[in-house]
Amino acid sequence: MSYTRSSQLFAEAEKVIPGGVNSPVRAFKAVGGTPIFVKSAKGAYLYDEDGNRLIDYINSWGPMILGHAYEPVVQAVIEKAKLGTSFGMPTELETQIAALAVSMVPNIDKIRFVNSGTEACMSAVRLARGYTKKDKIIKFAGCYHGHSDSFLIQAGSGAITFGSPNSPGVTAGTAKDTLLAKYNDLENVATLIEANKNEIAAIIVEPVAGNMGCIPPNRGFLEGLRQLCTDNDILLIFDEVMTGFRLARGGVQELLNVNADMVCFGKVIGGGLPVGAFAARAEIMNYLAPLGPVYQAGTLSGNPLAMAAGLAMLQALDADRAIFKRLEEKTAYLAAGIDKVLKANNVVYTINRIGSMISVHFDEAPVVDFQTAAKGDNETFKKFFHGLLQEGIYIAPSAYETWFITDALSYEDLDFTIQAVDKVSKTF
Repeated sequence: MSYTRSSQLFAEAEKVIPGGVNSPVRAFKAVGGTPIFVKSAKGAYLYDEDGNRLIDYINSWGPMILGHAYEPVVQAVIEKAKLGTSFGMPTELETQIAALAVSMVPNIDKIRFVNSGTEACMSAVRLARGYTKKDKIIKFAGCYHGHSDSFLIQAGSGAITFGSPNSPGVTAGTAKDTLLAKYNDLENVATLIEANKNEIAAIIVEPVAGNMGCIPPNRGFLEGLRQLCTDNDILLIFDEVMTGFRLARGGVQELLNVNADMVCFGKVIGGGLPVGAFAARAEIMNYLAPLGPVYQAGTLSGNPLAMAAGLAMLQALDADRAIFKRLEEKTAYLAAGIDKVLKANNVVYTINRIGSMISVHFDEAPVVDFQTAAKGDNETFKKFFHGLLQEGIYIAPSAYETWFITDALSYEDLDFTIQAVDKVSKTF
């Protein structure tokens, strides 16, 4: 496949946009080469500026669970745009989507809409600190909660030390209130809590990690976090920006039957438009302004176009309860096919999957946290990525990202993908 036009467009973009992209992973720095510029998309396929068709396993990093340009979502946005694109005032739509979301997700009474997953997680942590009157939070290495200062933290020198910034611009003062734990390691979390008694407001976690590849929680991990939080008056925040309304109608809380105190949403809840949200029980959410003292605001929060898209998406998922089983079956079929051909070609690999999320790691050891994910052979991944791209298949341009399966994928698409993996892996 030729990507001449994409190369030209990237060169033009670099002149006026830092790095030529508006989100770093799009720049292909992890895999080399030139980013693909998309012209359009429909169903399971992307169509780029060079006229190539690509089977899409990213789906806008998750929200296109029903495929690109899903007609009810498109029509909802078109009809709403005719009436005005933004008012900065309440609309009935906001109440409709809020009521539907609350009815679908366990253990929440109220929800507030924002404009991104980053904003949702940032606001949830602020609310948790205000509600508990404590300052520190625990996050996990490899879990990404957006680019808010509190979350761009790497490990200190030991289990009970403060975190340190891993991005310039994040102050040491901010970092000192963020403690870093090891995913899937309850003992490590317990040590941090013991060393910071009565100082921790919240533990925030991706209940299924998606930013170090797909890493499901070990048996008992989420249940253990729930108990630790209950025992120590700490709020448990599930960052379900990726998993919410994707792994189950009610997200991971429903799928694995573990209740969080607060939940953050994004991706699917916006139907492909920029939407985030955070939700909790009424007594927590009522601590937000204008009812309570914790301030949070946004001019475009509840934007009618975004609310229309999100409502149409959630209505479709609510009406078709079988979709999550179909998605899990397609993901299992793809995983089994990839497993068979990689094994036949003597490739060293591990496949992780849960529901409609899957990732291939080029290491034979189980991938259960950031440390084990980092052991993967990135040179093999680069060959894998570019080989699949030449076959017309688009996966994440990073070894540390999950793939997202869409209901628009046919079994013919999955078979084609498995055959492409077979062809590419023979070249390793």
